Amino acid sequence: MEKRQQMKDDLQLCIDSQKNELYSLSRDIWSQPELAGDETHAHGRLVSFFTQDQTWTVESHYKLQTAFRASWGPMGGREGEPVLNVGFLCEYDALPDIGHACGHNLIAEVGAAAALGLRAALENQTELPVPVKITVLGTPAEEDIGGKIDLMKAGAFSDIDFVFMAHPAQQDASFLPCVAMDEVSVKYCGKASHASAYPWEGVNALDAAVLAYNNVSVLRQQLKPEWRLHGIIKHGGVKPNIIPDFTELLFYLRTPLVRDLYILKEKAEACFRAAAVATGCEVEITYPSHEYHNILPNATLANLYENNGNILGMEFEEQPANFSGSTDFGNVSFIVPGIHPFFYIYTDALNHTKEYTEASGAEKAQFFTLRTAKALAMTAVDVICCADLLRQVREDFRLAKLKEKR
Repeated sequence: MEKRQQMKDDLQLCIDSQKNELYSLSRDIWSQPELAGDETHAHGRLVSFFTQDQTWTVESHYKLQTAFRASWGPMGGREGEPVLNVGFLCEYDALPDIGHACGHNLIAEVGAAAALGLRAALENQTELPVPVKITVLGTPAEEDIGGKIDLMKAGAFSDIDFVFMAHPAQQDASFLPCVAMDEVSVKYCGKASHASAYPWEGVNALDAAVLAYNNVSVLRQQLKPEWRLHGIIKHGGVKPNIIPDFTELLFYLRTPLVRDLYILKEKAEACFRAAAVATGCEVEITYPSHEYHNILPNATLANLYENNGNILGMEFEEQPANFSGSTDFGNVSFIVPGIHPFFYIYTDALNHTKEYTEASGAEKAQFFTLRTAKALAMTAVDVICCADLLRQVREDFRLAKLKEKR
């Protein structure tokens, strides 16, 4: 226990000693916001951050153009033993028009800081229960495409034993029930005609879009309270005197559990197809991005994180029963035990607002960001140093997957 506390003290000192460099990293990413899949500056900045310390093995453009992997270790244990690989995830894509309104620059900073801290805790340890390796993954395109899912399919998580990341919010919470989500694109094709001279010759794709939108609105009153179905008419025509021959809608579908998402998709598709039948249009229904899963909880990791957070001064409020955000970390949580806590950054502003953009770049957010990184690294130390905790983390993971299938 004394050794474990010394390791926690060491990691805190390391993170504090690097606070200026970490803020510079975060602020640099914040000042040049980039959309999903185009995070070339953020990718380069993070690769440079880890490359400057020659103890890290860094792979740029790792499996995706703007993803990276930085590895350290293994350290401790006996030669030939299986290695325990601890993963930290960095996100760094921004939103259109409003920049880092979800604070992904801070997510990148937390991942980098926690990894540096854990390395400091481990580098002088020659006797550990098992050899330990640290892996930092840069995971692009969370806001749109779902970069973690592409990385999963490419095998990026295959050797990681448990994984950490943290997301800025309005409170400190070890877990919030992020929901499953899918995006659907609905395109109607009709026939153009002069809207005044001979409208009977046209097939109105805008009528189909409006009917579909109204069908979905009527459907909502029959949905479960925690289900969400919301969208826009992305393209509605070009000129009032031309009957539109093409329209497009974009909808998001969300349910607390991924198995419910398939039910909601079936109901929504019936609304879209009915509008095509009623107007005589052709309809094309596609799912342009990856399906996001709900996050599987891990009680052992959550409890450890709260214990460490309390020591650092965090105040964990009662968790809401429902939370309608979605993340591709949910998909990761189905294949690797992990934790995705949320953290306060000294603002009451809501995510995805201009006010939150300002808060995520402010210096006053730094204390809370680095405190979160310390709590994550301290939680990793607990699991590394106690074989029973590691077994319980894996058992929680197994049980959560079983519950999801029921």
